[in-house]
Amino acid sequence: ELDSSSPLSSAFLFLLFLRRETLRYELTKSISDITQKGYEKKRAKLLAPIQLTPGLSSEPTSSPNAVPVAAPRQHRAHRSGGTRDDRYRSDIHTEAVQAALARHKEEKMALPMPTKRRSAFAQSSAENCTPPDTSSASEDEGSLRRRQAAISAMLAQNLQSPEYWINRSVQSSSTSSSASSTLSHGDGKTQNHSQGQTSILADVLAHTRIESSSVPPDVTSTVPQDRNSRADLPPNITVRGMSRGQSRSSMMDTAAGVPAHSRVSTKIQQLLNTLKRPKRPPLSEFFLDDFEEIVEVPQPDPNTPRPEGRQMIPVKGEPLGVVSNWPPALQAALARWGATQAKSPALTALDITGKPLYTLTYGKLWSRSLKLAYTLLNKLGTKNEPVLKPGDRVALVYPNSDPGMFWVAFYGCLLAEVIPVPIEVPLSLKDAGSQQIGFLLGSCGVGLALTSEVCLKGLPKTQNGEIMQFKGWPRLKWVVTDTKYLTKPSKDWQPHIPTANTDTAYIEYKASKEGTVMGVAVSKISMLTHCQALTQACNYCEGETVSAIWPMVSHLERNHGTLSKYQQFYATVSKCLSCICVCTARVAMVKCRDLHWAMMAHRDQKDTNLSSLRMLIVADGANPWSVSSCDAFLNVFQSHGLKPEMICPCASSPEAMTVAIRRYLHGTPLPARAILSMAGLSHGVIRVNTEDKNSALTVQDVGHVMPGGLMCIVKPDGPPMLCKTDEIGEIVLNSRVGGTMYYGLPGVTKNTFEVIPINSGGTPIGDVPFTRTGLLGFVGPGSLVFVVGKIEGLLSVSGRRHNADDLVATALAVEPVKTVYRGRIAVFSVTVFYDERVVIVAEQRPDANEEDSFQWMSRVLQAIDSIHQVGLYCLALVPANTLPKTHLGGIHISETKQHFLEGSLHPCNILMCPHTCVTNLPKPRQKQPVGPASIMVGNLVAGKRIAQASGRDLGLIDDQEQSRKHQFLSEALQWRAQTDPDHVLYMLLNAKGVAVSTATCSQLHKRAEKITAALLERGGINTGDNVVLLYPPGIDLIASFYGCLYAGCIPVTVRPPHPQNLAATLPTVRMIIDVSKAACILTTQTLMKILRSKEAAGCVNVKTWPNIIDTDDLPRKRPSNIYKPPTAEMLAYLDFSVSTTGMLTGVKISHSAVNALCRSIKLQCELYSSRQIAICMDPYCGLGFVLWCMSSVYSGHQSILIPPMELETSLPLWLSTLSQYKIRDTFCSYSVMELCTKGLGTQTEARGVNLSCVRSCVVIAEERPRLALTQSFSRLFKDLGLSPRAVSTAFGARVNLAICLQGTAGPDPSTVYVDMKSLRHDRVRLVERGAPQSLPLMESGTILPGVRVIIVNPETRGPLGDSHLGEIWVNSPHNASGYYTICGEESLQADHFNTRLSFGDTETLWARTGYLGFVRRTELLDASGDRHDALFVVGSLDETLELRGLRYHPIDIETSVSRAHRSIAESAVFTWTNLLVVVVELSGSEQEALDLVPLVTNVVLKEHHLIVGVVVIVDPGVIPINSRGEKQRMHLRDSFLADQLDPIYVAYNM
Repeated sequence: ELDSSSPLSSAFLFLLFLRRETLRYELTKSISDITQKGYEKKRAKLLAPIQLTPGLSSEPTSSPNAVPVAAPRQHRAHRSGGTRDDRYRSDIHTEAVQAALARHKEEKMALPMPTKRRSAFAQSSAENCTPPDTSSASEDEGSLRRRQAAISAMLAQNLQSPEYWINRSVQSSSTSSSASSTLSHGDGKTQNHSQGQTSILADVLAHTRIESSSVPPDVTSTVPQDRNSRADLPPNITVRGMSRGQSRSSMMDTAAGVPAHSRVSTKIQQLLNTLKRPKRPPLSEFFLDDFEEIVEVPQPDPNTPRPEGRQMIPVKGEPLGVVSNWPPALQAALARWGATQAKSPALTALDITGKPLYTLTYGKLWSRSLKLAYTLLNKLGTKNEPVLKPGDRVALVYPNSDPGMFWVAFYGCLLAEVIPVPIEVPLSLKDAGSQQIGFLLGSCGVGLALTSEVCLKGLPKTQNGEIMQFKGWPRLKWVVTDTKYLTKPSKDWQPHIPTANTDTAYIEYKASKEGTVMGVAVSKISMLTHCQALTQACNYCEGETVSAIWPMVSHLERNHGTLSKYQQFYATVSKCLSCICVCTARVAMVKCRDLHWAMMAHRDQKDTNLSSLRMLIVADGANPWSVSSCDAFLNVFQSHGLKPEMICPCASSPEAMTVAIRRYLHGTPLPARAILSMAGLSHGVIRVNTEDKNSALTVQDVGHVMPGGLMCIVKPDGPPMLCKTDEIGEIVLNSRVGGTMYYGLPGVTKNTFEVIPINSGGTPIGDVPFTRTGLLGFVGPGSLVFVVGKIEGLLSVSGRRHNADDLVATALAVEPVKTVYRGRIAVFSVTVFYDERVVIVAEQRPDANEEDSFQWMSRVLQAIDSIHQVGLYCLALVPANTLPKTHLGGIHISETKQHFLEGSLHPCNILMCPHTCVTNLPKPRQKQPVGPASIMVGNLVAGKRIAQASGRDLGLIDDQEQSRKHQFLSEALQWRAQTDPDHVLYMLLNAKGVAVSTATCSQLHKRAEKITAALLERGGINTGDNVVLLYPPGIDLIASFYGCLYAGCIPVTVRPPHPQNLAATLPTVRMIIDVSKAACILTTQTLMKILRSKEAAGCVNVKTWPNIIDTDDLPRKRPSNIYKPPTAEMLAYLDFSVSTTGMLTGVKISHSAVNALCRSIKLQCELYSSRQIAICMDPYCGLGFVLWCMSSVYSGHQSILIPPMELETSLPLWLSTLSQYKIRDTFCSYSVMELCTKGLGTQTEARGVNLSCVRSCVVIAEERPRLALTQSFSRLFKDLGLSPRAVSTAFGARVNLAICLQGTAGPDPSTVYVDMKSLRHDRVRLVERGAPQSLPLMESGTILPGVRVIIVNPETRGPLGDSHLGEIWVNSPHNASGYYTICGEESLQADHFNTRLSFGDTETLWARTGYLGFVRRTELLDASGDRHDALFVVGSLDETLELRGLRYHPIDIETSVSRAHRSIAESAVFTWTNLLVVVVELSGSEQEALDLVPLVTNVVLKEHHLIVGVVVIVDPGVIPINSRGEKQRMHLRDSFLADQLDPIYVAYNM
């Protein structure tokens, strides 16, 4: 029953509450079904006591034999986890999507299904997970039959024969990501069987590929790769005696380089087949360096639709009427009706059964609001220091279930003249967007929060009972506004009620697309005018009943203030229809989802009568997909009194409030629908779709402009230029209604609330400011307003605009019932490589299996590509209920996007498709042939000198007699044993720092003699035979080396096999022994037993070992004579090493080279008999072996030997030794330095470690200096006295073991920053520190005495200029003599060890190091006073990756990848058929594995302009690293292709 005399207060009170609640839904465009869920639960609870018949039961029966009837089965299907939101339901659109998918079905492509380990992602049960892609997996008989049946069905489906289908898939060419995943499903199913059940499709596909093409397609480069692939598994390692371009025998048996039964190779080949595309024509550009030239800008399509209409004319709404008794302010209306109609009901709230919870009369509303206003102003503080003053901001925190308390609080604030800021009730510390709300409160200066007693009790509290401090929130004082806590005002106190003016009445918040929260300030006059405009537009009259569903979720409902006093009913969805019937409501306000739920509730309320309605206001009518919900609702209830003209969609926004609303006038025809082309909409133009029904969007109008309003359509980007009549733009509105500013943000306010449109000539159309609404649309015939989307849902990709809601609708049309949980899908875009990329994230049903999920993702790719002509960058599925939620259960888009970018989304399935959507990659480089003479002339013209440098001269030795004694190391040891027998040369430490053995000159000489005698007696060897030394790091190795020299044998040092890992390490030992044709093996008794053990017999043939001599028990005999080589050019020893590229290289080192190298090191490091040095590195090859075994004998200094394996049990051993013995010079490897950096920290400070004595700490390596590691080491131990100048690096190669070594007299190593883009083009461009794309490079140490280097073009073999990138060539007396070869191919040796320049100095013989670098003359001075020439090593030429015509160094890509996420412990990259593969070690939980896939793809694309083909997530320690700390990338590559990695996850980027 309604009184007909009260005009305004109830309406606006209702509006304000609804306005607050609408923002919950406005914050997200996602799908929410919390209310539906609550409805179902409560309904089930109410019906539980009632015995339902089977035909009416709403719950599935538990009896196994029960067969439910059709009706309840339909009901259950609708409530299942996979139900789709009917907001986006459109039968026409669904039909279009299915038609598009059917077209793609005819062109099936083989998409490789990702590989996932069984143990990963425990949230899904074992039965629903696809078994892992490992050969060790086992299956039950049922699953095996299912897989076989699936394969058979797949091969038979629509196919003439398997060969026909596979050939068709292999030969097809596609640039889209939408391809069928049928083959990958079958392949994934068959991948875990033993050989008996091996992959049928893999075999067929592999053989088909071999027949069709022996060369895998090159999808990333227009320049063929001339470096052959090399694997490095020990049984296949080839002896280094071939040219650098010559490949050793491949482990692959097929012509295409694909093993027939390799599952990984099959998948990669499938991926390549999906990526085959025509080669781009060669380009004339040689070097592209600027940003504008990096990104390839697609040429405009001449067929692109363009607007053709005339410039639009602003549309006026009807004039705003004038009412004589209009109250001066909203508070005045409440005062009037509170006094004159005190007993008239203003609000009635219903429970879920339809019974009234309470009724709030106008008298109670007025009196309680008055009490609250008095309490706020007079009772919170003292009389002289009140807590609140007029104009202060207060937060209103009330639950949805208590609209009455919110009304009282809102009007109490208005009466007290404080500004209310309604916000959500914080439920937990992890609420999505909570921090942004806190920022809003802080920026508004909110220090007080009003709430109810019930709500206060439910807030999160600390153990002390205090309300928790929410992250980012200001410290709030909480005030309970229940009536019992309020004070009745004194009789002489009256609130001040001024006439409505431009002062702020309240602030409501809105969240932007990026998640930032801004407060929209609404003035008092806007609040009053909005009520009048709505009253006039909706033709409200006194005595009407309005029914609303709470929580209300639209701007429209909060602001439906009217001139008529009416009662408002708040009801749940289930009772909304009952409320309309019982109360004969004239107006109902709903959202689209409410229409959907009302249709569900209608099943239990067959007697519904809606004939009393004259308006059914659809609050979210601005959503273009609302037309489907309206049509479905009308179809159901048209027979129950609902008329088509009653449905009134409207459009609103936080800034402009209500923009337009449809109102039916008698005699006017019903508005028509607009069927628009989606392709036209993406270009911002209006085209009626008449041809392709698959890409059409049906929209309905939202009525006319609000009374008193003036509307324009302006371009959404750039200046606010008026659009043409057939152009889509942003709706701007001039009206006294709506917000006035973003509180505290004047800059943003000007761009939103003070917009003046301009015409095509740039002239303003007037001086009246307009407000941007954030709605995209156009004005149709009859001045009807059509809305096609929102700015916050706009995705701008490659110059085209796509609506997120449209993409959601398409994804939901692809049969999501089996995969998507309750239709929860989020769509957003991320900026990757200078453009926006579309990302779709959906929640996966708990019972969905891997195959169904992958198939759904594949079909979504196809559908979106066909319907919207846009490629998806990433499609991810996350476990159910894990996406960030808004307070009403919708998906919080900005938080989801943030989780995606931070790597904290934790998806359970992911599909990256960068090849499809990234179309602006840099143009591939086409190398132009330039001759060496032209390069030299160019350098001369540019004034650049030839890039060469040299160390100081070795000098002449004065004492000729002493010279002859030191011509051979064996003679040097004998001389020292005679002249200084008790001088200690070596000291070996154990893990406790105790010297377990020492060797004086005499002791070492005598032990070497005994080994010589044993060789001659037991070994029966001849002079010149090769002898393998198999020892752990220690003095026995040194003595055995000199024993071999005494006997005239050639020692070959080999790292002993690891006892716990014989299968991996013993084959390498065996291979070196076989290749070197060793006559015998010298080793310890322990290792001899291992070589002959049963475990060893399982790895190699132990019966064919050469003669093994145990040196633990030696005879006391001395040899009759000590061998002296006839010439210094004779071979001294062989140095074998496995390079990072997987090549076993054995180089020959002569006696003269040993002598020259030792002398060079002595001069550079100033080593004398009184010096002590500490060595902590492996002694088996390279410069480490020279320092360990030879340098002390030559120079006479004492070497303290620290085996690196001892650091595993005692990390501080090395550093404490330096401190204890006050070592000035120490040598280590990168692995030792990294171990100390990561494991030690500063814990050595308590042990009294002091490193101030260290003058030189040199890292021995054959790679680019690891600047980050050396700097971290220096910073970490700076507090222990380590000088930053002390840490430096050395550089050596196979052809010359020591080229650079930082000495004591040279200048400090210099550091430069080079441009990485230039480096890829084989150029060096120096930039400043901190420049974009800059790479820091440190000098690799001072060039050793007697060494000359020159930088040469590796292709033309011509010299290059200063600061030019080229191959480092070296000339030195200690160059190696050549590779140790079985057949002695001298021509190949000469190519690497005795080569000449093609131009310039063609007489000098050089050795090719195989490393790229450059020489730069610095301003520093060397010891001779000349300017110092610094050598910078960039990387190994064999390791570089040739992609898209550019040269990449793996370490650069790996550095970027390691920075992408905190859980990446290590990474390695390699290529396979020009496809970039990234292997990542995961240090965190397996839940984070799939988070790394998009992050790795993003960072490589952003920083290196490359698309990652395969991302492999593995456990820590999987990436093999050699003793020097270098990654064995080719070994990793072969393990990956042979399925030996046991990866956590393998993602194949489409």
